[in-house]
Amino acid sequence: MALKALDIYKVLPKKNCKECGDPTCLTFAMKLAQGKADVDLCPYLDESARQVLGASTRPPIQRARVGVGERRVTCGEEFVFYRHEKTFYHQPGIMYLISDQWQEDRIVSVCREVKDMRFTRIGMDLRVDGVAIKNDSGSIETFAKAVSAVESAAHLPEVLIAGNPAALEAGLGVCGSFRPLIHAATPDNYEAVCALAKKFGSPVVVKAPSVDALGELTRSCVAAGADKLFLDLSRDTPGEFLRDSTLVRKLAISRVAPELGYPVYCDATGGGTQQTALIAMTAKFGSVIVVEPLSLPDRTAELVLRQNIFTDPQKPIQITPGLYRVGNPGRDAPVFITVNFSLTYFTLQGYLEATRVPCFLLIVDTEGLSVLTAVAAGKFNESLVRDWIAKTGLSSEVDHKTLIIPGYAAPLSGRIEESTGWKVLVGPRDAAEVGELLEKEWPKNG
Repeated sequence: MALKALDIYKVLPKKNCKECGDPTCLTFAMKLAQGKADVDLCPYLDESARQVLGASTRPPIQRARVGVGERRVTCGEEFVFYRHEKTFYHQPGIMYLISDQWQEDRIVSVCREVKDMRFTRIGMDLRVDGVAIKNDSGSIETFAKAVSAVESAAHLPEVLIAGNPAALEAGLGVCGSFRPLIHAATPDNYEAVCALAKKFGSPVVVKAPSVDALGELTRSCVAAGADKLFLDLSRDTPGEFLRDSTLVRKLAISRVAPELGYPVYCDATGGGTQQTALIAMTAKFGSVIVVEPLSLPDRTAELVLRQNIFTDPQKPIQITPGLYRVGNPGRDAPVFITVNFSLTYFTLQGYLEATRVPCFLLIVDTEGLSVLTAVAAGKFNESLVRDWIAKTGLSSEVDHKTLIIPGYAAPLSGRIEESTGWKVLVGPRDAAEVGELLEKEWPKNG
């Protein structure tokens, strides 16, 4: 079981030497308990204490990476079963399945789609992560040729899927320097596959018929020199996957079965249930998920679901405060003010763009809180508004002195006027109504 901060503190030397970078040993203990510090930062721990704390404070789900460069997929490093307990750190990588029996132009088309497609939601770029090449042909040469076609189209995180270690070696000969994920080490071939993993520095998927057998096989793979592992929890139905992924996560998080403390690989294809399986695997601990190429609606739904699950529930998504322009506003353009919670900003921006009225948008720093929450917490107040008017030089941008504030900030209107010297026009609570506000109120108030 993971140690609590006070339990860790009891093991520390209690010198308060500050050499770890923290002011006290108790502060250091709290960071260790949260997984935000490394035991090696303390120079005075004896070896036995270092081993105890290292085993207890390192992430129970070990880290592994697929690919290299800015698009690489990082998996693992998770501490909790439920997101609200802390957060989930690494969203699953979605990999489009490519058969080595496809024509080269089809392979290239899918790779380019993965490489180029993306859409932006609340300031974040969402996209599929990579491709998985499967040796459906059974031919070593055909598999190597398909991997070469992928490499000619784009350098993406890859999964190499083949039952024959010789085919895997041929594929690795083409793309091994990019650290693809190797699928899979089984009880029958793990020695050969682990040798390839060591040679090319690649992570490897471990596949066995049961959870108990997976644990035994991971120990064998580690002993063979492969320690960057994924557990294949692909199952015939989404229900079976949920059962086993839940069990594995609980055993790993509780540190009852550290041999299961690895990221999860899963195949969502087949059986006519891909979308259901994909949802289950995204929600319940999948780290690399292989799917057949998705339609636009299915892809959008999956990427939005993934974004929602893997957004830190304890840290609002924020944008940089400042003065923004919608369209090409002139000196008589209206000025809206709101908070730096990303969803609020992008929602309001969208409705303002729809009005086709050029305007200014003054974003103040409320630490990512929504308007209502920021007002209630005192994070959105007249002093903040006054300071951000000065910081952004708003007065030099317009000839009028009128601010449009959010409807939920209406109680602050008088204090804002008194503090800033600007006239305040209270806007609607629903951003969808800003068009009506501009049509009815702005000409006679601007």
